[in-house]
Amino acid sequence: MTFRQFAFNNVSRNKRLYAAYFLSSLFTVMVFFTFAIFAFHPALSGDEMNGNVVKGMNVAAGIIYVFSFFFILYSMSSFLQSRKKEFGLLMMHGMSMRQIRSMVFLENMIIGFFATLGGITLGLVFAKAILLLAQNVLIIENELNFYIPVGAVGLTFGSFIVLFFVISLFVSYVLRSRKLIELLKGDKKSKGEPKANLLLTVLGILLLGTGYTIAFFVKGVIVVVALLPVVVLVILGTYLFFTQISVFAVRRLKNKETWFWRKTNMILFSDLSYRMKDNARTFFLVAVISTVAFSAIGTLFGLQTFLTAGIKTGNPNTFTYYGDAQEQQTVAAINRTLQEEGVQADQAHMFLRYYKMGGERVQISKESDYNRFAALIGKAPVDVPDGQVFAVRADSFTIGRNPERMDATVELATGVVLQPGKMFSSNALPFADSYIVSDRDYELLPAPAEERSFYAWQATDGKQHVLAAAEKLEAQMLHDVFCSEYRIYQINKQYGPVMFVGLFIGIVFFVSAGSFLYFRLYMDVDGDKQKFKTIARMGLSEKELKQVLNRQTAILFFAPIVVALLHGAVALTSLSHLFFYDLFRESAVVLGVFLAIQIVYFFIVRFYYTKQIKAAIRM
Repeated sequence: MTFRQFAFNNVSRNKRLYAAYFLSSLFTVMVFFTFAIFAFHPALSGDEMNGNVVKGMNVAAGIIYVFSFFFILYSMSSFLQSRKKEFGLLMMHGMSMRQIRSMVFLENMIIGFFATLGGITLGLVFAKAILLLAQNVLIIENELNFYIPVGAVGLTFGSFIVLFFVISLFVSYVLRSRKLIELLKGDKKSKGEPKANLLLTVLGILLLGTGYTIAFFVKGVIVVVALLPVVVLVILGTYLFFTQISVFAVRRLKNKETWFWRKTNMILFSDLSYRMKDNARTFFLVAVISTVAFSAIGTLFGLQTFLTAGIKTGNPNTFTYYGDAQEQQTVAAINRTLQEEGVQADQAHMFLRYYKMGGERVQISKESDYNRFAALIGKAPVDVPDGQVFAVRADSFTIGRNPERMDATVELATGVVLQPGKMFSSNALPFADSYIVSDRDYELLPAPAEERSFYAWQATDGKQHVLAAAEKLEAQMLHDVFCSEYRIYQINKQYGPVMFVGLFIGIVFFVSAGSFLYFRLYMDVDGDKQKFKTIARMGLSEKELKQVLNRQTAILFFAPIVVALLHGAVALTSLSHLFFYDLFRESAVVLGVFLAIQIVYFFIVRFYYTKQIKAAIRM
């Protein structure tokens, strides 16, 4: 058997520990290759919008490539840490440290080569489906047909072979300082009882509490100012949580005899403090990376919802138009275009009158005008008594509202003062908060400071052709005509690439975080086999074994994820305070989807982990 065959056999015989490393690397290569396919696609050249898509894909590919370097480097370090005893035995049989470094270099290059080939192959298999998905998500007018991505294949293969080569050299260099006695002892060195520093424990609680409090209570533009301090506080607090607070909590539980001696708790908590301490840096890294993924995707999703919901709420009519010098020609053009496209719509017209009140410009409308526009969008009519004024709060954004103005009085030209009546929310009238008075009192108002003609159309049939009508009106340079559906379409078209790129990057981060947990769990599997094999001889039943393994694995697997979910929820809450817009639904969807994926991943990992422990006990 040659030296190269020996290295290849080492890889093939360590499938369990190499599996997550190989599959995660393969997935990363596939995602990078996907972005490369877009970057080289002939349909995305020449147009400014498509050029922005390509730029976004290139930036995303660069981010993924840099992240892949550190991810693979960390994965290899974790893997080598679990093989120290194996390297020591090889040295006892005459293998030199130089040969061990060469073996590790070859092993990593073998995995990198096949992961790169596998990622490119999977990318080609799913290329058509991904292009079709992207064409709809990105709202690209040109059809993204499948093509032979020679440039993408060359770029991906060359980039990742270089990446694996550099990491293999680096890891081989690190190994050269290992001594035989250190390798033979492996992880059997006594670590002593883990202890938490009370001062650092309290500091960690204060840091997290302060960061959360600031994030919950600041609002508006102050959220942007507080962003950096909150991030620093939470990151430091998270590190202390895993290195100090978790160890402190486990020791407190162990000191409660009624709890510690109950059923299988002694087995569960006997080495949990060691596990938490040993895995603190991994848990911290997973929590931070997962928080970045949750927050990035939640922010993108929430921002898109915020923008589109604001347009829908503030502009409920299908088409609106403010009159200008070309008013008659424009109204005729709109009606003609709607008829040509087969869009049937109800139409309403009014004059918007603005008055100076308390140094501000406010809109006052009469009851009959409001009721006509309310009927247009299916809102209930109002009945304003003579001598009263109803305040209407815009059923849209809260930014810029003046609550005190809603309780103001209105003075007629006759000197009579209308008293405040009911106040309610509605988006029947355009944009701003306004007042409604009875038709009789409206005629007695003084001359307005400004008056504008306003038209609205609400589609009742042929709604599927609204975008076509809007595009035709846009081509006629009728810029004062506003179509909410067309504006949302434009936002989604511009926002699509950002959402698409952010989603992929978030998924890569999340998959990598799950892989880190897999590495740490399986690094200790050999020691767990020996431990549970010994305990089983003392009378531990299979049911009790399963219970201990389930609880231990769940704690180690979900501790960083739960922390990340809390961080993500706080971050998205702070984002909602920035926009004064409730993002609870969007936050729940994003965090719920990630939690569901993690639960599925946990059950898969737990199944194979438990299977190995049980197999070792039966031997």
